[in-house]
Amino acid sequence: MRHRRRTQRLSRNKSERKALLRNLVRGLFIHQRIRTTIAKAKEAQRLADRLITLGKKGDLHSRRLGFAILQDRGLTTKLFKEIAPLFKDRKGGYCRIIRFGIRRGDGAQLGILELTEKRFVAAKVKPKKEKAPTKEKTPAEAEKIKPKEIKPPVSEKPKEAPHVEKHIPPKKEKETKPSQKAPTGFIGTLRKFIKLF
Repeated sequence: MRHRRRTQRLSRNKSERKALLRNLVRGLFIHQRIRTTIAKAKEAQRLADRLITLGKKGDLHSRRLGFAILQDRGLTTKLFKEIAPLFKDRKGGYCRIIRFGIRRGDGAQLGILELTEKRFVAAKVKPKKEKAPTKEKTPAEAEKIKPKEIKPPVSEKPKEAPHVEKHIPPKKEKETKPSQKAPTGFIGTLRKFIKLF
């Protein structure tokens, strides 16, 4: 009996459920919002809130506990250096779930799980290269620089390859009836076997 059990099983065994929640939380920390079902979002929200709380503590033990769940050093560093400082003034409610529709295939309620505080990164715009100001040349310098003489391209006759005839055998046309398809599978093999006798 599972009285007073808080966790949802999500129709998975323990290892599959653990991997699913880990991947949902990793996606949440990377993209700051993910789309999933409401049941999965509620479980992932609990785990994400727990990890952000560890990130706010920031000690070595918290880092090790965070890495044990995330299993990614770069993402653990991002959690402790970028994501957790966003919530330093907030005492809870680090994630929110927004319901937005029903999945057509099975009728599951869908939702968006997102962080309440987001870090927006402005798109980098490449600066236009400015041309360097050209220096006007004195008449003496202009005389020094003479245009190069352009030689016309020499036209050469292409070499003719000796003509060699190759014998190409004619292709055999397979006689197939367009209306009948060759039977496949067990029955097709059985028919071939019976035709041999």
